[in-house]
Amino acid sequence: MVIACADSRVCPSNILGFQPGEVFMIRNIANLVPIMKNGPSECNAALQFAVTTLQVENILVIGHSSCAGIEALMSMEEDTEPRNFIHNWVTNGKVAKLKTKATASHLSFDQQCRFCEKESINQSLLNLLSYPWIEDRVRKELLCIHGGYYNFSNCSFEKWTLDFKECNVNEESSSYVVKEKEFWS
Repeated sequence: MVIACADSRVCPSNILGFQPGEVFMIRNIANLVPIMKNGPSECNAALQFAVTTLQVENILVIGHSSCAGIEALMSMEEDTEPRNFIHNWVTNGKVAKLKTKATASHLSFDQQCRFCEKESINQSLLNLLSYPWIEDRVRKELLCIHGGYYNFSNCSFEKWTLDFKECNVNEESSSYVVKEKEFWS
């Protein structure tokens, strides 16, 4: 299963060479995975179908460089109420934005956006674990969750795997550890 951005410049089938029928795919603005407690969405339904019915063995969340969805997230004022569908959706990346601001506040806005693009992938990986049918299969080592980042300016691709045993996932704070990092160009 692949969760990728809706941006037409980063089609996972083209980037990774998938053939029809090889991968179950979700595409949305900024490749975000909301936490389960946010309620039903197309993303949640597709996740449940892929994991419980199709029994996928891998979930790959792919982000990319120059993501307009992440730029929208990073541009949002902290104290404003969601005003439109895009604002409502990218708010799912708020934790990644807060981590970016805490870690990369010394960087330019563009550099913060690049940082947040990767941070939002890792937050989405943690958010996947808020779904009991995903967490259960990951715990039983029947499902692996991976992050990927495509930089279309230099045609490079990074892939990593979430180290579930080293992750701390709870409502107050979450932390992640990655393993098996790969880089292709």
